Amino acid sequence: MTDQLSDRELADRVVSSGDEAAFQALYVRHTPRVYGFLLRLTGGNAMEAEDLMQETWLRAARGLTRFQWKSAFRTWLMGIALNQFRELARRRGRRITTVEGEWEAPGEMAEPGCRIDLERALRLLPPGFRTILVLHDAEGFTHREIGKRLGISDGTSKSQLHRARTAMRRLLNAGLETA
Repeated sequence: MTDQLSDRELADRVVSSGDEAAFQALYVRHTPRVYGFLLRLTGGNAMEAEDLMQETWLRAARGLTRFQWKSAFRTWLMGIALNQFRELARRRGRRITTVEGEWEAPGEMAEPGCRIDLERALRLLPPGFRTILVLHDAEGFTHREIGKRLGISDGTSKSQLHRARTAMRRLLNAGLETA
């Protein structure tokens, strides 16, 4: 029965009475998409994506009473997931928001017979490019939303997306030329 309820109805049940079935329904409904998002951001690292997924749901459960429904539940959850990814990157001393200067495809692309697919190309992108590309092209965030979440201007988001797409095309073309 809970699978027929809206996200808001489920969340209200969780907040008002701690309804575990309602929380489980939210989890089942949203985990595949959020996990895929995290998997792309981590460059295909399943263990990192799983850890980030668990932390995302812990944070969501703690913050559900404060969620004001100014956005869709999925958007709010994706924001939490993105923040968890950014925290991981900060702890590891990685910069993910922008890529400075020109970026060259890794040397492994030149191997004869190397055919690259979209997911592999995405994993090979620098984290900043990968983040912008996934947020905009895969998840549908606007440049304003990306800028707000990453602490960059709309214009920086646009230019990074352009550069990310160019880098992705280079990777894909290099893979096709050597296939």
